[in-house]
Amino acid sequence: MEITAAMVKELRETTGAGMMDCKKALIEADGDIAAAVDVLRTKGLADLAKKAGRATNEGVIGGAVSSDASCGAVLEVNCETDFVARNQNFKDLVIELANEIVSGSPTDVGALMSQVYSPRPELTVEQRLGEAVSKLGENMGVARFVRYDLSTPAGCIAVYIHGVGNIGVLVEVSAPSAEAAGSPAALGFAKDAAMQIAAAAPIAVRREEVASEVVEHEMGIYKAQAAETGKPEPIQQKIAEGRLDKFFKEFCLLEQAFVKNPDVTVKQQAAQASKEAGGELDVVRFERMVLGETNPAPKESCGC
Repeated sequence: MEITAAMVKELRETTGAGMMDCKKALIEADGDIAAAVDVLRTKGLADLAKKAGRATNEGVIGGAVSSDASCGAVLEVNCETDFVARNQNFKDLVIELANEIVSGSPTDVGALMSQVYSPRPELTVEQRLGEAVSKLGENMGVARFVRYDLSTPAGCIAVYIHGVGNIGVLVEVSAPSAEAAGSPAALGFAKDAAMQIAAAAPIAVRREEVASEVVEHEMGIYKAQAAETGKPEPIQQKIAEGRLDKFFKEFCLLEQAFVKNPDVTVKQQAAQASKEAGGELDVVRFERMVLGETNPAPKESCGC
C-alpha cells in the first residue's frame, strides 16, 4: 500500500512522533493508522527502556488541584537537559501527570505508571511517558509526588509553582463550612499561603510542630553563643530563649512576616481572611518541593 504524505501527517499529529518514525510505522502497519499508532507506542516504550540508564539531572516541579479544591498534588519530573525542561511539550506532560495523580489516587510512582491514562484509556501512564521519550529524545521519569485529600470536613487545597518550576508547594487550609472553604477569601488565602511557603521556606506551620530534636539542637547553639558573652547564667538563659523565639518567628509559617505585606504576620493575614470568609481559616499542613533536592548532588534553589 502506498504511504502518502497526508497519512504521515495525520499519524504525526496524532502521536507527536517524528516524520520518519511515522512513515516507518505506517510501512510496518501496511498503511493502517491505528496499527501504526500501536507500533509507535511500542517503539516509545522501547526508547524509554533504551534511554533509562541516562542521567536525569534537569526537570520541572508541577502541580494540579481538583475543580472543587478538595484534592491536589505536586510532583517532580526529571529529564536530561535544561533544553527539554523548558520545552512546552515537556511542561504540558508534567501538568498531564499532575492531573493523573489527582484523578487516579496512586499510592506511589509505580502505581501511577501502571494506571490507565485517562485522556486515552487505551494507554497506561507509562506508555504515555514512553511516547514523550520517543518524541523529545531524552530519558525522563517521575521522581516523586505528594498528593493531598482534605483531612478535615471542610477546607481547600492550593498549589503554587514558583518561576519556571524550581519550587512547588501544596497546602491545605481548613474552614468551618463548605461555603466558607469555597469563598474567594479562603481560596485566595490558600494561594497566598502557598506563595509564602515557596518564598520563605518555613519548616512547620506552628512552633509546637517543630521536631524536638531541631529545637534542642538550636537551643544548644544559642546557649553556647550566650556563654561566650560571659554574663551570668540567668541572663545567658534569657539570651538563648530570645534567640530561639526569633528562630520560631523566622521558620514557623504562622509567625512569619507575610511576604505580600510584611507589616503583618501570616497568622494575622489568616485572621483577616477568616473575617471575609465568614469563619476561621487555618493552615493544616504543607509540602514544599524543590527541584533536585533528593538527588545526590542537589540543585541550588532559586534563592527566594
